[in-house]
Amino acid sequence: MNAKRAHILYFVTEDWFFCSHFIERAIAARQAGYQVSVLTRVRAHGDRIRAEGFKLIPLEIHRKGLNPFRELSTILEVARIYRREQPDLVHHFALKPIIYGTLASWLAAIKHCVNAPVGMGFVFSSSSRLARLIRPIMQLSLRALLNPPGSRVVFENADDLAESIKGGLVRPKAAVLIRGAGVDTLDFQPRPEPEGIPKVVLVARMLWEKGISEFVEAARRLRARHIAARLLLVGAPDPENPAAIPVAQLQAWAEENVVEWWGQRSDVAEILADSHIVCLPSYYREGLPKALLEALAAGRPVVATDAPGCREAVRHGDNGFLVPDRDPEALTNALATLLGDPALRQRMGASGRRRAETEFASPLVCEATLGLYRELLTDEKHATLPDAAGLDRPPGIAGTDPLATPDPVRSNRRS
Repeated sequence: MNAKRAHILYFVTEDWFFCSHFIERAIAARQAGYQVSVLTRVRAHGDRIRAEGFKLIPLEIHRKGLNPFRELSTILEVARIYRREQPDLVHHFALKPIIYGTLASWLAAIKHCVNAPVGMGFVFSSSSRLARLIRPIMQLSLRALLNPPGSRVVFENADDLAESIKGGLVRPKAAVLIRGAGVDTLDFQPRPEPEGIPKVVLVARMLWEKGISEFVEAARRLRARHIAARLLLVGAPDPENPAAIPVAQLQAWAEENVVEWWGQRSDVAEILADSHIVCLPSYYREGLPKALLEALAAGRPVVATDAPGCREAVRHGDNGFLVPDRDPEALTNALATLLGDPALRQRMGASGRRRAETEFASPLVCEATLGLYRELLTDEKHATLPDAAGLDRPPGIAGTDPLATPDPVRSNRRS
């Protein structure tokens, strides 16, 4: 009898988040010979997940749930699922699945897990009373659960990796740098700039910490300087996130005629092709914003904040500008520089495209992730692992060396 295929189970809170950020890696795992299951809250994207041949396991998990009895019930339900499914490896995405999934792994005697914080999110970026209340609890939980024996912790940017090692959250040899979710460089390709008034586009969930109000203020200041530009907000509020901007506020800004709010869109590649500059003045604790990777692939210059995640994608003066967070004047100045210099936009856009191809393309991220699975599962005698030939870790994607650095030469749901 043939040995069974190694089984990987992905645990992520939302089906849309899995499809927008992680489905390429799951497809690569299936194509490499793994059995793949997905544990998530199912809403509008269940059919797409099933269409890829994955086993879809629904779970009603709430990202902002604080009821201790309901949360304990969720942990026990995840443990029951793990016992029933018996995966060889579980891959947890974001903080709540990491904490609940790791506890469930202990209860279900799952040997191997990959924990991927994908940024620190609302709890570690907001100054709200709720965030300040939850933060110490989350820190204690991560200290205990982020890096259990037999696990690896995947960080999307070097800042989070270094901070987590320094804070004792993760063992240095278990820390892995895989920068972001990757970008499809065929879907997102550079095109000549369109004619007409330059467009500056911000693609993100409409959260305060994404720097939306600073973007609106920069639009006002550009108008006061008589600099012609259209500033576009593309994305919807996230009702599960406490930092969501009310729809009424977004509509009020649009009615002021200082920005345009386009709402949620599925044609982001076309929107970027029809734009001139991409902006993300975020002070959210990003992992590596996919919207920035798409901007690089589309050959558009970027203005972003000099903050974890954003600085991973943008090299100041090379493929865009980095500005201090919560500083609308610095943001205005950077946008004004690019709006007034088409040749600079072209040079920066071309540099960003080169980085997308050599550092952030989806196949690189998928190959690095598969290498991590093989590393953890090589001692599993009962499971059939895919052939490792041709899947060596590519340049610019760090392995288990936490100090590895990239080679310098080489839906509309966004994070």
